[in-house]
Amino acid sequence: MASKPVSPAQRKKILRVIVISLLLDLISFTFILPLFPRLLEFYRDHEAADASPHSLLNRILLGLNAYKQSFSRPISDRYDVVLLGGALGSLFSLLQAIASPFIGSLSDKYGRRTALLWSMAGNIASVALWLAATDFRTFLASRFVGGLSESNVQLATAMAADVSDENQRGATMALVGACFSVAFTFGPALGAALASVETVAANPFATAAGVSLLLILVETLYLYLYLPETLPSSRPSEPGNGSVERSKVLGKSTSRTNSYFLLNSTHFIFILFFSGMEFSLPFMTYDLFAYTSSQTGRLLGFMGLLASILQGGVTRRIHPLRAVQVGVVACVASLFLLGRITTEVGLWAAASLLAITTSTVVSGLNTLSSFEAAEAERGGKMGNHRSWGQAGRALGPLLFCSLYWWAGRQVAYAIGAAGMLGVSGLVFGALKAPAVIPAAIVPAAAIVPAELNWCQRIWKWVLFILSLSQSWEAYLLTWLQNRSNNASKGSVTLDAFN
Repeated sequence: MASKPVSPAQRKKILRVIVISLLLDLISFTFILPLFPRLLEFYRDHEAADASPHSLLNRILLGLNAYKQSFSRPISDRYDVVLLGGALGSLFSLLQAIASPFIGSLSDKYGRRTALLWSMAGNIASVALWLAATDFRTFLASRFVGGLSESNVQLATAMAADVSDENQRGATMALVGACFSVAFTFGPALGAALASVETVAANPFATAAGVSLLLILVETLYLYLYLPETLPSSRPSEPGNGSVERSKVLGKSTSRTNSYFLLNSTHFIFILFFSGMEFSLPFMTYDLFAYTSSQTGRLLGFMGLLASILQGGVTRRIHPLRAVQVGVVACVASLFLLGRITTEVGLWAAASLLAITTSTVVSGLNTLSSFEAAEAERGGKMGNHRSWGQAGRALGPLLFCSLYWWAGRQVAYAIGAAGMLGVSGLVFGALKAPAVIPAAIVPAAAIVPAELNWCQRIWKWVLFILSLSQSWEAYLLTWLQNRSNNASKGSVTLDAFN
């Protein structure tokens, strides 16, 4: 017997909890991203002042310097901290790749709610360690614990799939992706603002860590109070005949359309090239246009904002395979542009294409993966899918930046574009569109009521915040025009590697 489907009211309630918890979790998670350079400089200076040349941090920096010296092109010392931040990011992704399949399988066995609450306990421990981190060892321990325990996104994706049928799945996954974009648009700015408030001399970042911990505690309490179990096996079962009839009416397919290996390989290769390009952007913008950290932050914020708008207005309306195809093509075009641009107008055009990629590919691949997983194995299969992506994210920055320094910008981005063309071959030639419920059978109002309601509310708040500056769009256009004029007058420094 099949499990009884979730009622529309219960589904709406669960999606509300997922959205709010994801926003809390991701905003807390993104606090630390803009702080990495200053934070690591603080620990480096702190250990240098303590005269500990054999400390863990100094040994790591010596290894990074030896790595830099292996390239024929000189690499500025200003990149030491950026490289260290990238190494920590790769460590976090590697730990996620190891933990995700286990967490997903445990959620299949013991329930999504139970697995998520235990994961939140690990997140609390991780942020608490950051709050207490007056030395690099403690900070590294916080990243290690966080990498092994963070699973909110993974389990939120599985829960969204639990309460959505095949025709609702794409819109629901786009909603999860929209939470990412909104959080990455505003979270780093909030983290940077909080870091300017010093409350503990021994840890200048204690204010940001304290607020991050508060958000995680609020999220945990909220999940404990309001999140029901979504595991299909925990719901009452339908009689066999009713299940067969419902399967016929809704057009459910019991055959597998795409193999797990194909979906996971596509995810791995895409993230491998995309994350490498993503990590190289600060190097490229500095080399080409002498961008400061704040200017690069504005560029990334623009990408996040545009991606969130696209996810709310476009991605949720198209088939997930089509979304993946559009995003991969946009990424090929962007990589091709990034290898050849000489003006900031070109840079922002490439960033706009990358925003299209950000808003489509991962959400679409997650949806396609969820189509292939049976109810009893959904958590484990989607955990494996995430694990392949995190493995790509662990390797991509190291490989791509090594290529960038060894062969130069044009060669690196040309190879990146070629790799993404390979992904295009998989997406257009190998992946197939799974059968979904015919739109004529299910009324439109019954397909995505909750997604529409919550997407609209999120976008209204985003637009309200932006409207406080009233002339934001005009300001952006004017700023771009001024930059373009400066570039035409020869004020822009061209690629030092050419």
